[in-house]
Amino acid sequence: MANGVVVTENGQGKYQQAVDIGQHHLIADEPVSAGGDDGGPAPVEFLLTALGACTAMTLRMYAERKGLALRQVSVALQHEKVAVDGVLRDRIERRITLDGELTSAERQRLLEIAEKCPVHKILSQPLLIASSLASNQGKTG
Repeated sequence: MANGVVVTENGQGKYQQAVDIGQHHLIADEPVSAGGDDGGPAPVEFLLTALGACTAMTLRMYAERKGLALRQVSVALQHEKVAVDGVLRDRIERRITLDGELTSAERQRLLEIAEKCPVHKILSQPLLIASSLASNQGKTG
C-alpha cells in the first residue's frame, strides 16, 4: 500500500495500536473512559488532527501565495453527536484563529479557503470505503 497507513495491535494494552505512516511511528488508544489506557490519541482525535492540520496548511499556502500578512493560524476542533430531524449526526466544530494584520475581506476569504482544504472536501461528501481481508497465510485462528 504505497503512501498508506498501517495500524497493528501492539500488545501494550487492551486497545492500543501501533500506527506506521512511512517513517513516522505513532500510538493510538482509547481513553480510560472507553476502556483503554489513554496511551495515545483516540481514532476520532486523529481524524480531527487531520482536518485541523490540513486546514492550517491550506491557509498558510494560500496566504503565502497571495502575500497576506498572516502571522499564525490555529485551528481548534471538537466532535459531538447532534440530533438533526430526530437522527443523530456527527458534527465537527472547527474554530479558526487568524493572527495577523488582515482586512475583514481577507479574513472572510481565508474562511472560504478553509472549506477547500482536501480533508474538508473528503469529509464533506459521501465517502466510499472499500474493505477486504488481506491474505493471512500461515496463521490459524
